[in-house]
Amino acid sequence: MRRRCDARSALSSDFVQRNAGVSTTARLLWAKCRASNDLAAFLPTLKELVRMGREEAQHRSAKTGKPLYESLFNEYECGMTLETVDRVFNDVKSWLPGLLQKILAAQKDSGVEAIAPEAPFPKDKQQALGHHLMRVWGFDFEAGRLDEAPHPFTGMGKEDTRITTHYDEEDFTKAMFATIHETGHSRYETGCGPMAMRGQPVCNARSLSIHESQSRFAEVVVGHSGAFAEFITPILKEYLGDQPAFTVENVRLMNQTVKPGFIRIYADEVCYPLHVVLRYEIERALIEGTMEVDDIPRVWSEKMKEYLGLDTEGRDDIGCLQDIHWAQGCFGYFPTYSLGSMFAVQLMATIKKELGEDTVDKCIRTGNLEPILSKQKEKIWANGCMLETEDLIKKATGEPLNPKYFREYLERRYLRKEDSKMRSSVASVMPHSN
Repeated sequence: MRRRCDARSALSSDFVQRNAGVSTTARLLWAKCRASNDLAAFLPTLKELVRMGREEAQHRSAKTGKPLYESLFNEYECGMTLETVDRVFNDVKSWLPGLLQKILAAQKDSGVEAIAPEAPFPKDKQQALGHHLMRVWGFDFEAGRLDEAPHPFTGMGKEDTRITTHYDEEDFTKAMFATIHETGHSRYETGCGPMAMRGQPVCNARSLSIHESQSRFAEVVVGHSGAFAEFITPILKEYLGDQPAFTVENVRLMNQTVKPGFIRIYADEVCYPLHVVLRYEIERALIEGTMEVDDIPRVWSEKMKEYLGLDTEGRDDIGCLQDIHWAQGCFGYFPTYSLGSMFAVQLMATIKKELGEDTVDKCIRTGNLEPILSKQKEKIWANGCMLETEDLIKKATGEPLNPKYFREYLERRYLRKEDSKMRSSVASVMPHSN
């Protein structure tokens, strides 16, 4: 309660009005400039946004005593220090670019590529598939619904959760995984805190990092696993029709192919953290005054080459203009995405240790997720806001956020160790074909 009060009282009404005016105008201009790849037209507004971000950081820092960027970061992740963020991200930067190259080489050496599914996939069929998967995750349709919107999101109601997704008739996986992702958000939100204290602040979600961990747990840790490929393949045939792409091994390949790309929101889970680290380093430097707006395109291009081997020079629409966050005046948000992903992996490692890896894999293969969901509720959801983020992570997993789990997970999944057992079990029940 005190933190929420301090967050609001740190900013004067004059600043709030000025900031709202700038960001409202900026969003409209940003959309236009991104579409036309015209950074020059957006630069004056971006400079004003950064100036406002620096002013906000000064106000919040004066109120909280936290460093400038950390005072903004704590608006999205209130229970974690930048010391933790730097420890985790510096660790990841030391090995992830090399691991990415190793995975890409292994994919190339295998000579195997996923067969692309044959479109189109009618919207009504995709919606029925989404409803089926929401039920697998225990979504209560008496207390919520699925609708369509240009961008997937979850309305954060406790007793009435509204989920949206976006359908692409050429690619059913976009809506499918977005629906799973938003269902993960919904299950956390509706299960958050002691039921007897609904309406009290203690039943609020802990932070965006924890929220994201629960959605990424569903979408990626479970949804991109080899065990899930076994579960989902016959369901895809049921709702979308049988076709050559719908075999267990090909669905696994579809979900576990790594390919560096320019756009963050479409990045696979190996490349995604590097997109986030890039943005974190740039926005922190902007707020702390060690970098100016005019330097963004050059630094962005340099870091994309270093981290992902891609060049964005001259293409700011797929570079620094691609995200809406800065146009909304949101500085400090980006780290929560990867922190959530890493905690999701660490949480699953703990759940497998407690339930048994074979039990967890069987739950996913059969679509009986209740034992896993019960562990999430016990360790995360039921705690609501009673613990700070770092304390919650320690209580749930027995140790602080540790990137070693993320590394082991990626090596196992993408260097093909995770699914050796799955392939053997599939081979034992399926006829061989040339």
